[in-house]
Amino acid sequence: MNLDQEIRSGFAPAGWLRGRHAQTVWGRLTRSQRQVAMRREALTAPDGDTLFVDHLDAPAAPNAPFLLVLHGLEGSSNSVYAQGILAFAARAGFRAAVLNFRFCARDPVDLHRCIPNERPRLYHSGETSDFDFVARMLAARLGRPLLAVGVSLGGNVLLKWLGENAGDPTVAAAATLSVPYDLAEGDRYMASFPANLYVRSFVKTLTAKAENLARRFPEAAERIDLSRARRAFTFREFDDAATAPLHGFTGADDYYAHSSSLPFLARITVPTLCISALDDPFVPPDCVARARGTASAAVSFDVTELGGHVGFVGAHGWKPVYWAEERLVDFLARQTLSAASR
Repeated sequence: MNLDQEIRSGFAPAGWLRGRHAQTVWGRLTRSQRQVAMRREALTAPDGDTLFVDHLDAPAAPNAPFLLVLHGLEGSSNSVYAQGILAFAARAGFRAAVLNFRFCARDPVDLHRCIPNERPRLYHSGETSDFDFVARMLAARLGRPLLAVGVSLGGNVLLKWLGENAGDPTVAAAATLSVPYDLAEGDRYMASFPANLYVRSFVKTLTAKAENLARRFPEAAERIDLSRARRAFTFREFDDAATAPLHGFTGADDYYAHSSSLPFLARITVPTLCISALDDPFVPPDCVARARGTASAAVSFDVTELGGHVGFVGAHGWKPVYWAEERLVDFLARQTLSAASR
């Protein structure tokens, strides 16, 4: 069956918000970054850096399912979609937390300020060791497997980890939203107007972080080509100048080849839902079709015609509703019930 025959009809965009770019930016412009209360836990990673995990501060049974969320590029636990997922998790009775990638955790007072990390490295689309460390630590603490959600870059990290760790009991079920399965193809897709406007915004903040690392760590300064990074207009240009050399890749092509989740989908063994929109301005439709074609039987897909990137804004009357966030949590809740009944 081809992808066109499998497009889901469960999502209907708000009539006043049908365009891909409107869907993509609406939440960021209108939603609160403090939708739920959180409490912060600082963990020491194996390399001595500090990882910040922000836990949902809401009543839940001690044996409630635990959901670990991975945010997207330049996001954090305060990203509006992460807050939305935590809100739905609270309604479902879950315990939940968000892992902030390195140099992404926000200052609790000033949400515009990212807390610098303590080692000469950042996060990237294929970096799974921090998730591995945190997920295993939380599962051991709980005495049972976790549930996991990854959004955009975080979804790529999660799917790659699931493929790398096929059969591992740490994660019982997973779900992702708006994943760029093939990083090289996504870079090409976003290199022209108007998608390149998003890229410029991301590259600006990523370059600032690269400059920060170069100032504080001589070894980072030796690896990063700041002059090229500052001139970057595409992800490829920035990744070739900074991301790749900083993390041991020979260049952007090597980074994309080793970090894209697409080659890992066939190895996934736990129930996993992937939600994508065909009008996503970050992800070409062909990427979604290839992901669907290569994924294992454990992976199911909800593919919609509309929805943008991490948008999926529907409506009850004039009230916006966030279909994908609720759908992710509902899928994981049903997987939990199914596992308990076996």
